[in-house]
Amino acid sequence: MKTEANNPITKLDYPDIDVIRVDDTYYMVSTTMHFMPGCEILRSYDLANWEHAAYVYDRLDGTPGQTLAGEENIYGKGMWAASLRFHQGVFYVCFVANDTRKTYLFTSKSIEGPWEKRCIEGFYHDCSLLFDDDGRVYIAYGNREIYITELRADLGGPLKGGLHRLAVRDITDTCLGYEGTHFVKIGGKYYMFFIHSLEGRWMRAEACFMADSPEGEFTGGDVCVDDMGLSGQGVAQGGIVDTPEGKWYGILFQDTGAVGRIPVLVPVTWEGCRPVFGEGGKIPKTLAVTSERPEHVYEPLVCSDDFKGEEVPGEAERRRRYGCFGLKSPWQFNHEPELSLLRLDRKRGVLWMTTDKLCKRLTQAKNMLTQRMRLPGCSGEVTVDFAGLKDGDYAGICALQGCYGMVAAARRGGADFVVMGSARRTENQNHRTEMAEKEWEAVEIKGSQVRLRVEVCFGPGQDQARFYYRSGEEWKKIGETHRLYFGLDHFTGCRFGLFQYATKEIGGKAGFMDFVYGDVNGK
Repeated sequence: MKTEANNPITKLDYPDIDVIRVDDTYYMVSTTMHFMPGCEILRSYDLANWEHAAYVYDRLDGTPGQTLAGEENIYGKGMWAASLRFHQGVFYVCFVANDTRKTYLFTSKSIEGPWEKRCIEGFYHDCSLLFDDDGRVYIAYGNREIYITELRADLGGPLKGGLHRLAVRDITDTCLGYEGTHFVKIGGKYYMFFIHSLEGRWMRAEACFMADSPEGEFTGGDVCVDDMGLSGQGVAQGGIVDTPEGKWYGILFQDTGAVGRIPVLVPVTWEGCRPVFGEGGKIPKTLAVTSERPEHVYEPLVCSDDFKGEEVPGEAERRRRYGCFGLKSPWQFNHEPELSLLRLDRKRGVLWMTTDKLCKRLTQAKNMLTQRMRLPGCSGEVTVDFAGLKDGDYAGICALQGCYGMVAAARRGGADFVVMGSARRTENQNHRTEMAEKEWEAVEIKGSQVRLRVEVCFGPGQDQARFYYRSGEEWKKIGETHRLYFGLDHFTGCRFGLFQYATKEIGGKAGFMDFVYGDVNGK
């Protein structure tokens, strides 16, 4: 059955994509950086609509940075650019983590898991696995200089005496050399796809090089140079996949401002053995695709949550729907959570958080619960029970990026307030940039609960967040309209975050109820 795909396809931050098909099902893996559980895999039956399939891991190594111990963190690090493969009945996910400098390999006979973790000797930037027909296994990787290394049969490390070679070198004067390798074999030919920047100006582009063998000469060039009208923000880096009827598509990403890097579906045709991306050199805004299961109803990738849960038949389906430590799978914690500080009261529908460390700013808060934000705009609102706060505590909802903005209940000197604050880059006395948190407004409140709201609009000239609190039947704006930006400090799209943190004493408690995810359009 035919259906229509509208670009960008998810409207959500899913960068560094790899995609495969197993029978009639497509699977997409994406970078999740510092968020836990991590390495999310989506599934689809038509390439246009996607839903959550699995997280590959709950926790990675439990390092001080991954657990937000003290002032440690892994913002802008963690896992990225995974390779997803299915070989002889086994799923393989391979990626590096830039905080541990390790290369991880996870395997499972089912996409839902459980996944078995091990490491490959060495560090392989933006790596891609290839299982060849003759039983040999290769890993391709690198930045600007792309290498191919043959692995042992157990995939534990390089094969002694096996192939190890420089396959492609980017000799152009560009901001970004070839990286984001995708190494595949199609029709007896070996292909490597890369992202890079155009020479002389910043714009992402997709390149492809081809050879007759892993030892042969790889030749090629750019195959996708288009910004879809978004001011030089090119579409690149991702995998290609065929359909059961033999059509081909690429799924690449596009930088889209503060909301993040969003997948784009690109038709691929062939001129002989050369792939041709797009239609007439352009990526279509809409395209027809075939649904392998037209009756399937997709679950949303973001959601509201009353924190009461539901009965789910079967362990695999329960793990898929509630894969975030027993919470709905669209949620992820900002780092590895400390579950002893969380309590979920499903009868009343309250998620309770307790503090065990002092923080200088919001991004040091443990157990921040996040969801991606969506184009072209969205809202998140939540009721906060602040009766159990300690002096100096904050509990609320934020727009989470390096330049975050927040609205929160705060306790000070025995009184309670709604406050709005944000973080901006400043230069210290050593001429180094750092994030400084500033409070813009505080309004004293009574009672024990307050409803808070964040509205965000994305797009050229926007990327703005507004913050509100409920007073009677009226929403009241508080503080500044905050400008968001996508930066390398976090390297992720903006998210809603439910948080609590302490600045003076530990042991305070806050409850979160009735989170509602909505749409916002316009400025």
